[in-house]
Amino acid sequence: MSEKSKKAILALSDGSVFEGYSFGWNDACSGEVVFSTAMVGYPESLTDPSYSGQILCASYPLIGNYGVPADEQDENGISRAFESEKIWVKGLIISDYSASFSHWDAVRSLDAWLKEQKIPGIYGIDTRALTKLLREKGSMLGQIIPEGAGAQSVLYDPGVENQLEIVSCREPIFYGDGSKTVVLVDCGVKHNILRCLLGLGVRVVRVPWDYDFSTVDYDGLFISNGPGNPELCGPAIAHIREAMGEDRPIFGICMGNQLLARAAGASTYKLKYGHRGHNQPVRMVGSKRCFVTSQNHGYAVDDKTLGPDWDAWFVNMNDGSNEGIRHRSKPFFSVQFHPEASSGPTDTRYLFDEFKSLL
Repeated sequence: MSEKSKKAILALSDGSVFEGYSFGWNDACSGEVVFSTAMVGYPESLTDPSYSGQILCASYPLIGNYGVPADEQDENGISRAFESEKIWVKGLIISDYSASFSHWDAVRSLDAWLKEQKIPGIYGIDTRALTKLLREKGSMLGQIIPEGAGAQSVLYDPGVENQLEIVSCREPIFYGDGSKTVVLVDCGVKHNILRCLLGLGVRVVRVPWDYDFSTVDYDGLFISNGPGNPELCGPAIAHIREAMGEDRPIFGICMGNQLLARAAGASTYKLKYGHRGHNQPVRMVGSKRCFVTSQNHGYAVDDKTLGPDWDAWFVNMNDGSNEGIRHRSKPFFSVQFHPEASSGPTDTRYLFDEFKSLL
């Protein structure tokens, strides 16, 4: 750091304490501590609404070396560089912070950006040890406490609050002017999903997570990614279940996979520490086709509870958890990973084209 940093600690709910240094906003924060295995993409990860309520540990050792780009918008009013309009993580944990940055479109440092958005960070801790601890014990609550800041007596638990109410849009938003209309249920949609849908040449109607979209004349339904526990999203599940009474195509990603599964009568469960990173291998069920995917989720579908009309579509090669489902006769399908991946691999981007072919 270019200036003398204050000391800080990361305190976990199991009593573990990691000592480091404060950067970004100099205040305490609390939330669910999770880790990501991505090597790049910290501007995209920090602005991913699926991290709402969480303190993110970036397991890659060097963060900040390419700075942060400007927040420029495209012709649709969507940020060109970020996945939403703000940083959603509660705090950031890294091993080695690079105060000097170099990239052709960088306009500020990561430290300055965190200060702008009042997000605390801690660096100089052993993120390998922290990641190992989270893998062994599971994701847990914790807090970042800079020197001189008071600890929070009650830790924030994002799992007991409906995060979709926090991250979703408040009223319908319209994009594009294609001949086909896609209703996008905004559960915390990433901007690159919007970019991919608009790249199909369709008109997109983005609606709040609990919106009754049966009043909209649409050709296809898209259910976005989002944070938190899908069990708390009853209104969205009810509307999706109603839409399943028709034959119009349905495509879901991440939280969309979980909500579609629950609408179909299946159950979901919380993973021990989740899947977060740009290097997660999945296999298409019934084949040897394997894809490298980008992921960010803490819950999964129990595909053993799927009804006879549904099949598991993809499986995670690390732990065997579900990575997608599809209906046997109707054009309904969803995936747990992120085919829009920004940043990350684009192995499964073709799924957007499959969705368009069904409209």
